[in-house]
Amino acid sequence: MAGAKSLLNTIKIVLLFITIVLVFSIIGCMNVNRVMVEDIDLQKVKDGQYEGEYTMGLVKAVVLVKVQDHFIKDIKIVKHRNGKGAKAEIITVEVIKKQSLKVDAVTGATASSNVILKAIEDALKKG
Repeated sequence: MAGAKSLLNTIKIVLLFITIVLVFSIIGCMNVNRVMVEDIDLQKVKDGQYEGEYTMGLVKAVVLVKVQDHFIKDIKIVKHRNGKGAKAEIITVEVIKKQSLKVDAVTGATASSNVILKAIEDALKKG
């Protein structure tokens, strides 16, 4: 009888954990469309390397952005907690190519795309 009670308690804990993860995931997904990425005037950003980060729900990004002569020269993703959004990391190539944060999100990885863009925005605001 004690073994059955212990198993039941373990199942309850696992279900509670799964419920919490699902709730945070849903909240994060609901906020995806509310994220407003602000384009930064690169003429106002000084040369240097700046760290930026942004978190939305369970998705988080930390980036290093290198600026030289008012151009984004490099973006390194230091950390990207993404679930299934790893393919969003390619968005840094578009940002460098267009020299703008006004780029399309990667299909199927909208949350991660927006989080990476907001992290880049955060970094550029420090310059």
